[in-house]
Amino acid sequence: MRSRRVRERIRDRGRAAAGEPDRGQATVEFLGMLPLILLVLVLCWQFVLVGYTFVLAGNAADKGARAAAVGGDCQGAATEDLPQAWASGAEVSCQEAEFGQLAKATVGLKVPVLFPGTVSFPMTVTGTGGAPSEAEE
Repeated sequence: MRSRRVRERIRDRGRAAAGEPDRGQATVEFLGMLPLILLVLVLCWQFVLVGYTFVLAGNAADKGARAAAVGGDCQGAATEDLPQAWASGAEVSCQEAEFGQLAKATVGLKVPVLFPGTVSFPMTVTGTGGAPSEAEE
């Protein structure tokens, strides 16, 4: 019985001695990887902003084209629902058409860098929309 306890103590001491050199290793590895993890998160967020800008541009162009199709204010409809950060730099062009023809709208938006409303990339995301004209002249 006593020899069993002795063996368990020796085994436990061996585990403790073997674990001593690795103390804090996970923390050091995490801190080494932290800049890379943060960079990946920032890039993912920036890709989300680019995609969201594409969605906003396409939706705004569709709304502008529908307004032009019924003889309404194309530019006002295109920028009406845009968030302020994107609406301030929106470039809207409308092309009204005769009855039965296609009314078109094109909306260009700047892609923000990390935080909407601060700095934007020099590139412009373009969305186009069209709707058959319903306004009789």
